[in-house]
Amino acid sequence: MANRPLSPHLQIWKWGPHMLVSILHRVTGDGLALVGLGVFLWWLAAMAGGADSYATFAGIMGSPIGMVVLIGLSWAFFNHMMSGIRHFVLDIGAGYELDTNKTWSVISPVLGILLTIAFWAVIIFK
Repeated sequence: MANRPLSPHLQIWKWGPHMLVSILHRVTGDGLALVGLGVFLWWLAAMAGGADSYATFAGIMGSPIGMVVLIGLSWAFFNHMMSGIRHFVLDIGAGYELDTNKTWSVISPVLGILLTIAFWAVIIFK
């Protein structure tokens, strides 16, 4: 067998906020695609199915478990959006300085949480 270099494994890399944000970006994107699409299609089918069907949908989504799903989806949306904006800035060539990258890696999920809280505050208190 040839002596060729091995790729660095996860144990070699020092974990940082930029790695967490990257992983969260992928997870939230997949969650939105799978769970969000399922809830959206269920909502459309419930609207097309009539008043009884929509009442069932609204009852389940208004339950505590349904609210957890909806809040989780909205958090995934806002977190994915903030991370996407961060990636867009990196794609145009800015923000690669270590301190800047670390700062925006910390701010990105915090903004996702704050936007989720603001979104639900508007819905609940309006």
